Amino acid sequence: HPDEGYGRATQFGVGIGGQTGNRNSPVSYNRILSGAQFWDGRADSLEAQAVGPIANPIEMNLPLDEMVRKVSAIKGYAKPFERAFGTPEVTQDRVAKAIASFERTVLSGDAPYDRYKAGDQEALSEPAKRGMKLFFGKANCSACHSGHSFTDGGFHNLGVGIKDAEPDVGRFAVSKQEGDKGSFKTPTLREIARTAPYMHDGRLKTLEEVVDYYDKGGEANPQLDEEIYALKLTAEQKADLVAFLKEGLSSEAYPDVKEPKLPE
Repeated sequence: HPDEGYGRATQFGVGIGGQTGNRNSPVSYNRILSGAQFWDGRADSLEAQAVGPIANPIEMNLPLDEMVRKVSAIKGYAKPFERAFGTPEVTQDRVAKAIASFERTVLSGDAPYDRYKAGDQEALSEPAKRGMKLFFGKANCSACHSGHSFTDGGFHNLGVGIKDAEPDVGRFAVSKQEGDKGSFKTPTLREIARTAPYMHDGRLKTLEEVVDYYDKGGEANPQLDEEIYALKLTAEQKADLVAFLKEGLSSEAYPDVKEPKLPE
């Protein structure tokens, strides 16, 4: 949903028959810069990710062999598949490659932060400049939200949902490593102002709530990441940090993807 930050504005993704899972929909822009996919990193490539929702019983609930038959029956796909792959045959692998290839083209553009770093001192407001210093300093955001995409691509336990009756174990379900319990992938912060709600389960509705959560040091648990601790920010510092996130990382060249006319 491009108009919902290339994710969903709902707390959880909504699938077939209005079903919902227990996680917020990850964004689908800048995927070319990402490694493992999904909040728990269970897919090691975009191709592996692309077919996951198709077969998932609470998303599209379409067995992959049936998906191949349905797409094969649409005559309008024959020529595009032949141009892309040499023959018109539709296969699960080719569908995955086609979707992943499209996803790799969806990129966010130049943001005020980038222009500021390139020398444009007017690109950021004074509050956003102060917030940037906090981001890379006292607030310690860059410990995990680092690099061009503002993510280390790793998995961290922030304590989110740890007090739920049945906490989501996150990365542990994939790795089976005790230290990964409650750990989730660090998302990119580019275009973050457009992608509410936040955290792996969408429980925080605003960036202000997110900053408050980090400021208190998350929720204590045995696997809490060592980079998560009480920050003791002032109200002004919190506002400045939010200003940087909203203003500094939102590009004017937001990816604009128009829904195409589908083959028949």
